[in-house]
Amino acid sequence: MGVSVSVLASGSRGNSTIVSTSRTRILVDAGISCRETVKRMRAQGEDPQTLSAILITHEHSDHVYGLAVLARKFHVPVFMTGATHQAWARSLRDEAGEQPQLARLEIFSAGRGFQVGDISITPFTIPHDAADPVGVTLRGDGIKVGIATDLGYMPPNVCDQLRGCDVLVIESNHDLEMLRGGPYPWSVKQRVLSRVGHLSNEATATYLETEYDGQATYVILGHLSESNNMPELARITAERALNGRASLLANHLLLAAQHEPLMPISF
Repeated sequence: MGVSVSVLASGSRGNSTIVSTSRTRILVDAGISCRETVKRMRAQGEDPQTLSAILITHEHSDHVYGLAVLARKFHVPVFMTGATHQAWARSLRDEAGEQPQLARLEIFSAGRGFQVGDISITPFTIPHDAADPVGVTLRGDGIKVGIATDLGYMPPNVCDQLRGCDVLVIESNHDLEMLRGGPYPWSVKQRVLSRVGHLSNEATATYLETEYDGQATYVILGHLSESNNMPELARITAERALNGRASLLANHLLLAAQHEPLMPISF
């Protein structure tokens, strides 16, 4: 086996992706329960006992919901930034005032690459309303995977980091008109629309049309809102932006879902 990418869940109620080589398996975010993570991993042919690491991009609950149980059950190292760890621990402080402990915590910093097994990881800062949010690229066996969800806009540093990806997981969170006319309170709508909120279908399309280098074999749209988006809207908007770039080798467009894993992508 070369490199495999399995999006186990993607959306407002939980996010989790596995990037694997023959030697190393990294779970990027743990936003669904331990039981559901195990179930979906096994359905994808992945053995949870072989996890090499859990990497957390930020502390929001849809990215860390299953973290504590997964880390304890499988005794796997957890990688996150120091500020993310502090924010996560504060949110889970127990009634006695004691913060939860991760037996194998590894702290990293945005902009400084590190290695887990035979996968090289580069975390980079993204604009989102969390303590220290990051996107990541992961390289193994000559394949580069980029994951950038939960960001309000696409700054130059993010565009630069996502060049040369073979698999690109990018947010396409909401349709602007659905969000504006939807059920969210105005304060939440303002947050989503802000520069530390989430990318709209239109913003993602602008990136794909103007900044994306067109090199990814697979482009995966992720973190679609169940209240403020429809898969076909996201797909059509992205397809228009990619019009003329599709080829036999690049820009196969896929949509990640909340309730079921995406079929594994293998190289």
